[in-house]
Amino acid sequence: MPRGVSRLSIPQYAMALAHVASLRSEDPYRKVGAAALDFDNRVIGTAYNGLAPGFEAPPGFWDDREARQKFMLHAEINLCSLFRRGEAKIVATTTMPCTACMQTLCAYGIKEIYYREVYHASDAPLIAQLYGIKLEQVTDFPLG
Repeated sequence: MPRGVSRLSIPQYAMALAHVASLRSEDPYRKVGAAALDFDNRVIGTAYNGLAPGFEAPPGFWDDREARQKFMLHAEINLCSLFRRGEAKIVATTTMPCTACMQTLCAYGIKEIYYREVYHASDAPLIAQLYGIKLEQVTDFPLG
């Protein structure tokens, strides 16, 4: 690489991908994106929060945030549907995983998780500490 040319770090790269994925979310209240990289830092997939693929929301569905939340699939769950356990090393998500998503990421063998926004209601930091998973906030990345 020529001198003076900067290159994105892997966490910055993964977070930029997660951010772009979040733009596809149909949720008008909260747009969350996620990206997974393998052990060679190649992209396995990207995903975002929303309804099950192919499902059309009935009229008025998006009007009541509380009523529709139980039907939403989190970005991390959609992402894990794209690979098998042990295939992904890194997951980046625009919001810290909730407790259930963090548990799922542990079950899939994820080693490093990067996020932009803190989610205070999550036990992700405690879960990461117990399982020895790197959990780190990344706020400096393109598009962020």
